[in-house]
Amino acid sequence: MTRATTPRWLMCRQRRPSAKLRLYCFPHSGGSPGEYLRWSDRLPADVEVWGVQLPGRGSRLGEPPLTRIPEIVEALVDQAEFIAPYAFFGHSMGAPLAYETALALRERGRTGPRQLFMSVNAPPHLHRPGLSLSELTEPDFAARVEKRYGPLPPSLADDAGLRERYLATLYADLTAVATYRPVPQAPLDCPVLALGGAQDWEDEDRLAEWRHHTTGPCEVRILSGGHFYFRDRPDAFFDTLSDRLALLTHGLPGTRSTNP
Repeated sequence: MTRATTPRWLMCRQRRPSAKLRLYCFPHSGGSPGEYLRWSDRLPADVEVWGVQLPGRGSRLGEPPLTRIPEIVEALVDQAEFIAPYAFFGHSMGAPLAYETALALRERGRTGPRQLFMSVNAPPHLHRPGLSLSELTEPDFAARVEKRYGPLPPSLADDAGLRERYLATLYADLTAVATYRPVPQAPLDCPVLALGGAQDWEDEDRLAEWRHHTTGPCEVRILSGGHFYFRDRPDAFFDTLSDRLALLTHGLPGTRSTNP
């Protein structure tokens, strides 16, 4: 199956055929692209926002979720096309997914991202597995998740079936995080902006360690808020992201999107 026939991995809410840059967003554990796709309403008009849609959620609900980061990345790069020039934004679990995808694209000789935005996740050599595999199999899995990551979406409270499907997807994602064993690689050459929340557990010093994974510039920005700082203080977040995207698009010609 060729990349051109598999659009299900990538979704776009607002197409911008003459966009100068595409921003591909890799969601957090249990997340789907929808929240990230809405960012197009707040970002510069010359940026086209895409979301990575993993199996087991959204339009791919009927597919079994994948439980290992390497298998997710292999399937993604084999079946999806990233249209250059572009940047990656990875939030929480999405950060190692975005990083490993950039490595896999480089290995295959394909054009890589012009920028990595790594959000609330320290680099691979400081990886924290989160909940252990033993904790993930405990009967109080949902309670353990809420204690560490915050409340589950309120929409799940009155729909037992939806809650069960969500927890199954979340379990798969957290298993992928718990079993992630990064292999040391030569650094990338694109700039990295590591973003954190002032009330999140990933502090500035840990985020600054992304500098070891690129030969390009590496910067850290800590914004007010917690693990989902972009929900807590959206104005500050969108100002920060828009400014950086404007720098990336400066001088770039408009391009025509060919994603299906």
